[in-house]
Amino acid sequence: MQATEILKEEHQVILRVIASLERGVEQLERGATVRPGFFADATRFIKGFADGCHHKKEEGVLFTKMEAYGMSSQVGPIAVMLAEHEQGRRYTRGLAEAARRLEDGDTAARADLIHNARGYIELLRQHIAKEDNVLFPMADQIIPRNEHDSVLTGFEHVECEETGPGVHEKYLALAEALEKESLSWIGSADWTI
Repeated sequence: MQATEILKEEHQVILRVIASLERGVEQLERGATVRPGFFADATRFIKGFADGCHHKKEEGVLFTKMEAYGMSSQVGPIAVMLAEHEQGRRYTRGLAEAARRLEDGDTAARADLIHNARGYIELLRQHIAKEDNVLFPMADQIIPRNEHDSVLTGFEHVECEETGPGVHEKYLALAEALEKESLSWIGSADWTI
């Protein structure tokens, strides 16, 4: 399996959590109750998996390898992806703070939570589409075939050494739990289509 295929598979997990987050935001916007820790859990996933593992693979391994073969990180596609990663981190910090305030009973935090969640959702959907359809095909062409194994080795290092054994699996389980919880709202009496 190519490294970019692994990243695309991880994107699918991230998109599932984004859809769950969006369902949570829609519940709030309708005035329905959402378990206060739901948004804190979603933020924990974003920080730990999307940024802590996935973006480390992109920034520390794939983008670095692309630079080694002539693609600039100062301008062009990599620069755009790095800037969007930073924007995503800003939204995540705002979301985490609003989730904490909401858990503490501050109902005024709803508006901040909705703003930051909506911003993150929109950003990441566009970001993932750009990576999957533009940047990753470029990476597959720029990086020589004999170097693809070293990218995979770098990914393994991120998963095993930097984030720790079993952490990746823990976040996959969290993604599944968030999705299951958010899908349960669809069948609830509060949900209207």
